[in-house]
Amino acid sequence: MKFTPEIYSIPDIPMTPFIDIDEIWNLLHKTISTPEKVRSIISKSLSKQRLNLEEVAVLINANEPELIQEIKEGAKTLKKNIYGNRIVLFAPLYVGSKCANNCTYCGFRASNKDAVRKTLDDQEIISEVEALEDNGQKRLILVYGEHAHYSPDYIAHTVKVAYNVRKGNGEIRRININAAPMEIDGFKIVKEAGIGTYQIFQETYHREAYKTYHLSGKKSDFDYRLTSLDRAQEAGLDDVGIGALFGLYDWRFEVMSLVRHTNHLEACYNVGPHTISFPRIKDASSLNFGDKYFVSDDDFTKLIAILRLAVPYTGMILTAREPEVLRNEIIQYGVSQIDGGTKIELGSYSKNNEKKNLNKGQFKINDDRSLNEIIDELLDQEMIPSFCTSCYRRGRTGEHFMEFSVPGFIKRFCTPNAILTMAEYIMDYAPESTAIKGWKAIEKNIETLDDNSIKKSVLEKIEKIKKGERDLYY
Repeated sequence: MKFTPEIYSIPDIPMTPFIDIDEIWNLLHKTISTPEKVRSIISKSLSKQRLNLEEVAVLINANEPELIQEIKEGAKTLKKNIYGNRIVLFAPLYVGSKCANNCTYCGFRASNKDAVRKTLDDQEIISEVEALEDNGQKRLILVYGEHAHYSPDYIAHTVKVAYNVRKGNGEIRRININAAPMEIDGFKIVKEAGIGTYQIFQETYHREAYKTYHLSGKKSDFDYRLTSLDRAQEAGLDDVGIGALFGLYDWRFEVMSLVRHTNHLEACYNVGPHTISFPRIKDASSLNFGDKYFVSDDDFTKLIAILRLAVPYTGMILTAREPEVLRNEIIQYGVSQIDGGTKIELGSYSKNNEKKNLNKGQFKINDDRSLNEIIDELLDQEMIPSFCTSCYRRGRTGEHFMEFSVPGFIKRFCTPNAILTMAEYIMDYAPESTAIKGWKAIEKNIETLDDNSIKKSVLEKIEKIKKGERDLYY
């Protein structure tokens, strides 16, 4: 039976939310972690089985350094087995910073009088997308403040504007969105605009903590936000992303809740989230915020490894909130997507010399490397950068994506597609030093392909790319 989010608006019908605070804390407090249990659970995950909440609690409660290292190594192995050595690249594009909510941790909050409010017009969106295409980007996530101005119709319009931008060989092939919760009709509108993933974060899954941070505005309704992805699913938008903002509450509870949310979506709709994100609290304009639930680098690295083991087939996104050194380490433990060349001040991609200004952005970026610098670094780490969009464009999303990915065949399509998008980047955007590294990486990755027919086909498509053809994929 499908979960009905509207039931919250019917006061006569009692309902227990799928995030049960007592259930989660009881598991965390009562679950005993032993080396034998930890190793058995890692082994289960490496056999590509989802972990249950009790098993996740065992991993969370493993505090011995050697067990934590085993968890990290397990996550590293799992990622290699499922995703290969590819990392998908994207860029965020902030469209509007108006916001009607008053969230104490956010630079966009309505009470922040220092914030510079701006909404990009169509020509500014075109200029931003052209600048991103000039750098080689193919995947974007459009980000909107939570304000009545940014209606489903408006969002759909801006998505279409961005998709229609072409500069040279540049084009945006997948646009995800991060926007306020919508009603079912609203989700239908943005779906018809051709969006990829609809991403929304609960911020914190702890109801009482949520109240202390969300002082006013529609976002202060915990249940409405929690059930937003149920409405998306009911609207037929089955490609969704979840996340928590670490630092608002105990990270152990948030990890358990993310897994519980994943379980809920799988149980009700036969498909889990396409992605999970785990941003940490960072500096923002006029921020006055305590550090009671600060997440250390060690705990942050551990929780990411645990999430990878818990949900083997869900994409995991690490953003430029984190500094370069930490990002280079963490991507080893299960991350499948990162942003590159990120700028979050509105209109900043087309204004290369503009200085960072916290009053013009939502938070502070700590990895400001260019896209090409990140690609260079990934190649040095023997990873293959990818701009692949084939699953979305072939209809391998939602339940179809689960059917495709869960048996473990992601590498069969994703590695060849990563190779082809890297070949495009080399031909159109890479400086000579990056091109040399890139062709060597492509040659090495082609040799790892098990299917000789696929290997031959990839080589043929690369030759077509060298001759000027584009957008070849499986």
